[in-house]
Amino acid sequence: MPKKKTTKIDLYKLHKKEYAAAPRPALVDVGPAAYLAIEGQGAPGGERFQGAVGALYAAAFTIKMTRKFEGGQDYAVAKLEGQWWADGGRAVEKTAPEQWRWRLMIRTPDFVKKAELVRAVKTIVGKGKAPLVPEVVLEPLTEGRCVQMLHIGPYDKERATIEAMLAFAAAQGYAPQGRHHEIYLSDPRRVPPARLKTILRQPLRKE
Repeated sequence: MPKKKTTKIDLYKLHKKEYAAAPRPALVDVGPAAYLAIEGQGAPGGERFQGAVGALYAAAFTIKMTRKFEGGQDYAVAKLEGQWWADGGRAVEKTAPEQWRWRLMIRTPDFVKKAELVRAVKTIVGKGKAPLVPEVVLEPLTEGRCVQMLHIGPYDKERATIEAMLAFAAAQGYAPQGRHHEIYLSDPRRVPPARLKTILRQPLRKE
C-alpha cells in the first residue's frame, strides 16, 4: 500500500505568536525550542561566518531530505537566526567586529534527534562538503519573556530599534538578560539593504 501523506510542518505557523513582529516593540513569551547551531567569532560576511552558514544549512537540509525520502514527517527548513554578544559583557556595538561572538541557528522540530544530525554530518563529510559541519550541534533554547520588534533596513542601523525595545521594556519593569537574538526574514543576497526585514529579540528579567 502507498504511504499516507502527512501534512508538511511549518514551525512559523505552529508558533506564530512568537514570530509576530511589527515596527514597534512588544512583549512576547517564547517557549522552549530546538535549534541546529554553530558558534564562531568575527565580522559577519567573513570566511568563518560564511563557512558556518553553509555548514548549518547543509546539516538542516540533509536531515530534512533524509526524513522525507524515508517517509518520515516532512517540514519546512526554518530561516536563519543568530545570537550576538561580546566577551566580558561588553556591548557589541562598542566592540570591534573581529571580536564579535555569534551563534547561528536554524530552528528544528522537536522530533528531530541528535542521531539524525550525526548521520547527516557523516554524509556531508563523506561528500567532502561544508568543512565546518562537524561543529554543528542540536541544542535546546528557552528564552521566556522577551521584547521584540521588526527592524526594516540595514543591519548596521539596528541600534535605534534596539534602543526603542529596551526603553519599552524598562517602562514595563524589565531589564535585558541573555543574548541579543535576530531572526532574518530577508535574504540579503536578493533584497536591497533598505528593505531588509529582521526580527530583533531580547530576553528579559523582571527588575
